[in-house]
Amino acid sequence: LERLQCLNESREGSGRGVFKPWEERTDRSKFVESDADEELLFNIPFTGNVKLKGIIIMGEDDDSHPSEMRLYKNIPQMSFDDTDREPDQTFSLNRDLTGELEYATKISRFSNVYHLSIHISKNFGADTTKVFYIGLRGEWTELRRHEVTICNYEASANPADHKVHQVTPQTHFIS
Repeated sequence: LERLQCLNESREGSGRGVFKPWEERTDRSKFVESDADEELLFNIPFTGNVKLKGIIIMGEDDDSHPSEMRLYKNIPQMSFDDTDREPDQTFSLNRDLTGELEYATKISRFSNVYHLSIHISKNFGADTTKVFYIGLRGEWTELRRHEVTICNYEASANPADHKVHQVTPQTHFIS
């Protein structure tokens, strides 16, 4: 959560507050509201690889509730300029006031995620977007990072490196 980033939030740091435990999803004291327009962009780095299975998003009971959500995987430090590219998955959202409507992700696309970007591109017509809760469901596995291996590749073999024991042919006659 310390490295989670929310772009276009009206209050600095309020984007982190919507990622809370399931039991606290109905707590409406913590929310994020967009600043200049209806768009919000969350950059979520994970500490390992995640198989993302579902996402829940809860908003207000008015036109400030998000109506479209676009997911991008493994694009660290994503900005609004990067939202022009094709998303990995797009959802048309329904109003959810209880935080119980889960949107299933394409597991084949989201099986090896180390960074997730959530772009809320539209709402139901208000000037700003308001979100109270975002829940992610999936499986976490430890991130395995392979160290750099230093290798030497030979364009042509050096005969001194490859000693071959000479085999002298012997012929045996049977009489």
